[in-house]
Amino acid sequence: MSDHEVTSHDTHSVRGYIFVFIALLAGTGLTVWASFIHFGSQEINIAVALVIASVKAFLVVAYFMHLISERKMIYCVMGFTAFFFAALMGLTIWSLAPHSMVTPQHVP
Repeated sequence: MSDHEVTSHDTHSVRGYIFVFIALLAGTGLTVWASFIHFGSQEINIAVALVIASVKAFLVVAYFMHLISERKMIYCVMGFTAFFFAALMGLTIWSLAPHSMVTPQHVP
């Protein structure tokens, strides 16, 4: 491999990392800005913050963990993981609801 090929690849990678860094800074600024705005209810404020955080998490996972260049199998594994995580969290929240069939038992 010649030195020219290595430097052009490094420049491309650095350029991508700088773009992601600027996007993460903008996302952080957007999160701070959105925290001072009342969107109607606390639930909507939380949803806006979660959407911004999800976009920032995607950027970190895709670029810094190099998942953007992975094969499709890794996406299947991540999808199953996300599905089961959401299902378990949903079951936990459902079981804590006052009208659920599950009643907490207090051990003496």
